[in-house]
Amino acid sequence: MAMDHNLPGGGSGSANHLELLINMAHVATNKEGHSYDENNDAQKMVFDLGAFVGDLTVEEDASSDDISLEGLQQELEECKNDDVVANILSKGTKLREYTKGVENNIRQVELDSIQDYIKESDNLVSLHDQIRDCDSILSQMETLLSGFQAEIGSISSDIKILQEKSMDMGLKLKNRKMTESKLAKFVEDIIVPPKMVDIIVDGEVNDEYMRTLEILSKKLKFVEVDLMVKTSKALKDVQPELEKLRQKAVSKVFDFVVQKLYALRKPKTNIQILQQNVLLKYKYVVSFLKEHGKEVYIEVRGAYIDTMNKVLSAHFRAYIQALEKLQLDIATSSDLIGVETRNTSLFSRGREPLKNRSAVFALGERRKILKEIEEPALIPHIAEASSMKYPYEVLFRSLHKLLMDTATSEYHFCDDFFGEESIFYDIFAGPFSVIDEHFNSILPNCYDAIGVMLMIRIIHQHQLIMSRRRIPCLDSYLDKVNIALWPRFKMVFDLHLNSLRTANVKTLWEDDVHPHYVMRRYAEFTASLIHLNVEYGDGQLELNLERLRMAIDDLLIKLAKSFPRPKLQTVFLINNYDMTIAVLKEADPEGGKIQMHFEELLKSNTALFVEELLLEHFSDLIKFVKTRASEDPSASSEKPITVAEVEPLVKDFGSRWKAAIELMHKDVITSFSNFLCGMEILRAALTQLLLYYTRLSDSIKRIVGGSALNKDLVSISSIMYEIRKYSRTF
Repeated sequence: MAMDHNLPGGGSGSANHLELLINMAHVATNKEGHSYDENNDAQKMVFDLGAFVGDLTVEEDASSDDISLEGLQQELEECKNDDVVANILSKGTKLREYTKGVENNIRQVELDSIQDYIKESDNLVSLHDQIRDCDSILSQMETLLSGFQAEIGSISSDIKILQEKSMDMGLKLKNRKMTESKLAKFVEDIIVPPKMVDIIVDGEVNDEYMRTLEILSKKLKFVEVDLMVKTSKALKDVQPELEKLRQKAVSKVFDFVVQKLYALRKPKTNIQILQQNVLLKYKYVVSFLKEHGKEVYIEVRGAYIDTMNKVLSAHFRAYIQALEKLQLDIATSSDLIGVETRNTSLFSRGREPLKNRSAVFALGERRKILKEIEEPALIPHIAEASSMKYPYEVLFRSLHKLLMDTATSEYHFCDDFFGEESIFYDIFAGPFSVIDEHFNSILPNCYDAIGVMLMIRIIHQHQLIMSRRRIPCLDSYLDKVNIALWPRFKMVFDLHLNSLRTANVKTLWEDDVHPHYVMRRYAEFTASLIHLNVEYGDGQLELNLERLRMAIDDLLIKLAKSFPRPKLQTVFLINNYDMTIAVLKEADPEGGKIQMHFEELLKSNTALFVEELLLEHFSDLIKFVKTRASEDPSASSEKPITVAEVEPLVKDFGSRWKAAIELMHKDVITSFSNFLCGMEILRAALTQLLLYYTRLSDSIKRIVGGSALNKDLVSISSIMYEIRKYSRTF
C-alpha cells in the first residue's frame, strides 16, 4: 500500500526537512518590526503546524480492490508465530484502522521532531554561518595551494636539471681522478728524483742505499715491461738517465760485494758469523745484480764460489791433518782371529799400549761413540795438549759432524743470499775432494772390522740427522761413503774368516784346557758385531756371522782332538763353549741363533763329561747298571745275578764313595775356568751317580738273598746330603 505525504517539496527526506527548518528559522528571526513582550515572543514561537504543514492524509490505494488474495492463507500461517501479527489477529482489528493509527503516530512523531529542530534553530544558523566562513577560507587556501603547486612543479624541473648536471660533473670528476691517479703513478714511476741520483752516485752502501736500489729496480722494470711506457715521449728523456744510474749502481754494488767476499779469505775469520751478521744484511744487492746486472752477478757468484771453495778446502785440510795426529791404530793386517799370537812381532807393538790390543776384537767402550753422535766435533789442539789418542771412528765422527754443520750453514746461506741451492755443490766440490783424498788413504789400510762397522752405523745416524734437518745436500756424499765402507768391511771380515779356515792347528794348540785365545777373539768379535746389529737387523751380516761360526766350530774340534785323552778334549770344548756363551749374552741378553747353537753344544758335551768323570771313579758300578741291572733274577737266565756278583760292587762303593766324590770335586775345580759352570757339572755328575746307585739298590732287592747286603748299602739320604753339601758351595 503506497502513501504520499502532502509536505512542501513533496518529499520526506531529511535534507528537505533541514532546509525547511532553516527557512522557518529565518522567518522567525526576521519579525523584528513587531513589538512583543517576552511572554508573547514565547507564545509566538509555537507555530500552527497544522496550518503550516496542512493535513497529512493517507490516500487509499485505488488499486487495492485488484489485489490478489491468493496465497494469503499460507503467509498468515507463516506469520502465526509473530507477536504483532498474532495480536492483531486475536483482537480482530481491521487492518485499515490499524494502519491509520500507525500513520497518526508517525505524524505526531514527525511534528515533535520538527519542534525539536525549531528549538535548535539558532545553533543551526550559527553552524550555517561557520560553514560558509570555512568555505571561504578553504577557497582562499585552494588558490594559495594551487600557486604553491605551480611553483613546486617549476622547482622540481630545476632540481631534475641540477641532478643531471651533478651526475655529469661526478662522472667527469671520476674520470679526471682516474686519469690523475694513473698519470701521477706514471710520473712517480718514471721520474728520477735528484735525491735518488745523489744516493746512487755518491752514497755509501747501507740500508738507505738498498732502499734506493729497490726504487731504482722498480723504475727499471716499469720502463721495460709496460708497452705504453715504451711509446711515451717522457721515456726518451728519462731512459738515458736510468741506464746511467743502473750502470753506476751495478758497478758500486759489485765493488762492495767483492770487498766483503775478500774478508772471508782472512785467516781465523769466523765464516758463519760474517755470513749471518754482514753478508745477509746486503742480500738485496745480489738480487739487484741478478735482475739488472746478469754478467756482473755471474762474476760475483763465481768469486764467492772460488773464495768459499778455497777457504773451506783449506779449513778441512788443516782439520784433517790435526786429527791424524790424534789417531790411535787399533789393528793391522796380522790382527786376525785365527793368527797365532807368537807370530806378531814385538817390535811392531813397541809404541802401542798393550791395553789397546783388546779393542781389536772387543767392542768395549768404543760403543759409546754411537751415543755421542750429536756431540760437538773434537777440537784438535785441546785433545793434543792432553795427549789423547782416539780410534779412527771417533775422528771419523768428528770430521763428519763438522762437515754436516758446515754444509747445513752454507746450504741455508746460499739459499738465502743467492737464492740458488745448486751453488752449494760448486762450493763443496773442493772440501769433498779433500775429505775423499783423506778417506781413500785411510780406508785401504784399515783392518779394524769393528771400527769399519762403527763407521757404517755413524754414517747411518748422520743420514738420519740430515733428514731431520731437511737438508738434502749431503745425501749423495753420505751414500758414497756408505757404499765404500761396506766392501771394506766385507774384505776385512773375510780375512778373519780365512784365518780360521787356514789356521795351523799345530802352532795354535796349547796344552791347556782353559778357553783358547782364538775362541775368545771369536766370541768378542762376534758379540761386538751382534751388538752393533741389534737395532738394524742386517741379514747379510747375520749370514756372514753364521759362516764365521761354522769355521770356528771346525777349528775348535781340531784343537780339541790334539789333546791325548777324551776327557781333556771334552773339558776343553766345555770351557770354550761356556766362555763364548757368557760373552754373547753380554751383547744380546735375549740370545740369538749363534748363542743357542753353543748352548746345545755345551749341553751335549757336559753330558759326555759327566759320563767320563763317573766312569773314571765308578766304572764297575756303571758297567753293571748298564748291562745287568735291568735283568729280572726270577726269570730263567743263563747267568742270573747273584749276591757274590753284586757284593764287591756294594762294598767297594761303600768304602770309597765319599773320597771319590771329593776327587771328582777337585777334578772339576781344576778343569773348569768358570767356577759356576764347574759346580753345575759336578752337581749333574752327582745326580747321575745317585741315579746309578739307586738302580743298583733296586737290582739288589730283586736278588735272592740280597737282603744280606743291606748292612753294606749306603742310604740314599746320605748320598743326597753329600750332594746338597757341594751344592751349597755355590
